[in-house]
Amino acid sequence: MKKRAIVFSTAACLCAVISAQAADLKFDPDKFETRSIKAGEKEVKFRAYEGIVYVANPVDSRFQRLNFYVPARYFEDGKNETGKFDASSAPIFLPNSIGGYMPGEPFTPALDKNGKPNAVLAALERGYVVAAPGARGRTLKDVNGKFSGKAPAAIVDLKAAVRYLKFNDAAMAGDANKIISNGTSAGGAMSALLGVSADAPEFEPYLVALGAAKASDEIYAVSAYCPVTNLENADAAYEWMFGAQTKYEKMDFSALDAAGFNDRSNKPKTVSGELTAEQKELSAALKSAFPAYLNSLNLKDAKGRALTLEPSGEGSFKEYVKKTLADSYAAAKSHYKSLLKPEFFTLETQGCTLGYDFKFDDYVLSMSRAKAVPAFDGLRLENPENDFFGDADTTAKHFTEFSAKRGGGEIADAKIIKMANSMNYLGNANAAKFYRIRHGAADSDTALAVPLILALGLQNAGKTVDFSAPWDQGHGGDYDLDELFRWIDRVVK
Repeated sequence: MKKRAIVFSTAACLCAVISAQAADLKFDPDKFETRSIKAGEKEVKFRAYEGIVYVANPVDSRFQRLNFYVPARYFEDGKNETGKFDASSAPIFLPNSIGGYMPGEPFTPALDKNGKPNAVLAALERGYVVAAPGARGRTLKDVNGKFSGKAPAAIVDLKAAVRYLKFNDAAMAGDANKIISNGTSAGGAMSALLGVSADAPEFEPYLVALGAAKASDEIYAVSAYCPVTNLENADAAYEWMFGAQTKYEKMDFSALDAAGFNDRSNKPKTVSGELTAEQKELSAALKSAFPAYLNSLNLKDAKGRALTLEPSGEGSFKEYVKKTLADSYAAAKSHYKSLLKPEFFTLETQGCTLGYDFKFDDYVLSMSRAKAVPAFDGLRLENPENDFFGDADTTAKHFTEFSAKRGGGEIADAKIIKMANSMNYLGNANAAKFYRIRHGAADSDTALAVPLILALGLQNAGKTVDFSAPWDQGHGGDYDLDELFRWIDRVVK
């Protein structure tokens, strides 16, 4: 009898908690402002629901909130311009503002400095509903001076935002079963991770603690620009690609906010230098470790051919990288006829086939390294990624055995490291099906090998992947919005 009473009491308490949560997380469809922004000759009119806190127990409500925007024409004539969507069927575009694993506030519709619509406004113009979530990041502290945004806070927040949308789907415009995430750099890594790690059980305790809505965090598709991901293997990949380049031009990360990591149009302050003898030794050791990792993935190209590397670093995977870059140049050349051919390309004819022989080593030497050695897990815990893997009481930690052994300092919990890497969730049955990944051919913030490995791994896991390395594009995102939204239009059919 006593046990029964206890069980009943516990159940009653649980029901009360759920009821309270439901009340706290209930979307109010009447709480909006109608706004408009003129983009060129077109006026984009929309309903704005801003500052929605998406968890019942926020740690930092400045960032754990989302802005929700709906094209006003859905409430006027019921359809978007193409007639494809209405208020209930429109896909939901989910752009995060994460850069450098720093905290990011929700995006708002706006014109950029050149007068062009940003991604939020461009999405509204095309008839998409937009849910722009903020997320905690590595520099945040709570009222007690404890760090509150270290890993896995950012991905947990994005999952909570998705759960809010799913929980309130009946009351909100847009189709919560058609959520397409978007992000750049660290935000690109989080966008990909959000897609592949849907409903993974290790995130659940964090979501429960925040009072996240009782719903799935599965999304439909992923857009990821230059994703800085696979961090525990990124140092080796970087040296495999850039180890021959001993000069670097390293950014002063302390001068950058989240937006600065993702927008390099205003060139940030940099520090130039040349690798020391010790750093060259570290580079060689990291480079030599990459083939074993790459081969462990058992990657195959679209035709089923194995992509591997010899201990020397040569092999079919390197040829695949070379072809990716050669194809990128050929595509750019066909579009821009006046494009000058770099010295590391040799024009060749093979029968009736016109192609470009790509000299990989010359290509590497034509670029400045953007990182010293190690590129990500700094020996002195000096890099943003070290900061990301800190905890409530510790500013920064290592996330590789390589750097921890050589630099000293604490290494992050293996579970936390796993939760930050999309590669660990490729086999997840609930993962998104569609992925669009872009990494500029001129981007040396991380090696092209890293997003290419992610794309191949997703493809080998049965996902539909659209990968490209746009020619002469550096580190950044949202530079091809027309192409992005055409891709979304195709996959949401």
